[in-house]
Amino acid sequence: MNPLVLDWRGRRVWIIGASTGIGAATAQHLLSLGARVALSARNEAALQQLATGHAEALVLPLDVTDHTQLLYARDRLLAAWQGVDLVLLVAGVYREMRADAMDLNAIEQMLDVNLRSVFHAIHAVVPTLLAQGSGGIGIVSSVAGFRGLPRALGYGPTKAALINLAETLYLDLHPRGIGVYVINPGFVDTPATKQNDFEMPALISANEAAVQMVRGIERGEFHIHFPRRFTNSLRFARLLPYRLYFWLIHKVTGL
Repeated sequence: MNPLVLDWRGRRVWIIGASTGIGAATAQHLLSLGARVALSARNEAALQQLATGHAEALVLPLDVTDHTQLLYARDRLLAAWQGVDLVLLVAGVYREMRADAMDLNAIEQMLDVNLRSVFHAIHAVVPTLLAQGSGGIGIVSSVAGFRGLPRALGYGPTKAALINLAETLYLDLHPRGIGVYVINPGFVDTPATKQNDFEMPALISANEAAVQMVRGIERGEFHIHFPRRFTNSLRFARLLPYRLYFWLIHKVTGL
């Protein structure tokens, strides 16, 4: 569904949300494969540490919720590289939440980081990709966006919106030669998931998630999801009628 990537050497990749978790692991993996990687997040010290020893790393600190900072970082990237081959939008925040304990400040933060910032980034990079007639955008969503889940009152809806957004982007951009990827991880061992106080089935490391994501991009997949022993079960659950789905979720989670 997207062009194959046979060699990462020299490819220009911008990772927004590169300081920790899947973003940092993906940056390390791509640098090891010979890619040129621009690293963006708020934590400049973490980005500098990640870039140490990598001549092909470009540190572009920014607050992803600030559109002006995104545009400034994009301009610096284009001045350095004269183009970009792949933009990976990985930044995200997670706050466990149920309807009897709504936190509007946390919901606003999730909307800003998980959703609005993605629109900001797309607005910043799509004109360049269209002018090139090549390149791609990868959006990291989550299996929490497949259907409603307990404890995901704010997080799940933002991720569901990203899946819809990626599908719409693909319809608009694929005919113009631009790749679009939606990445839906299951449970990954990151700072975000460490707050969970429940057993996380099929938990994988950030390094394994990075390898799976890069492998999916190499194969030209639109929908990249992992670990499949877990994500495929949730994909099947999307097909169930509501009565059966709600019963199953209550049965499995006890919530």
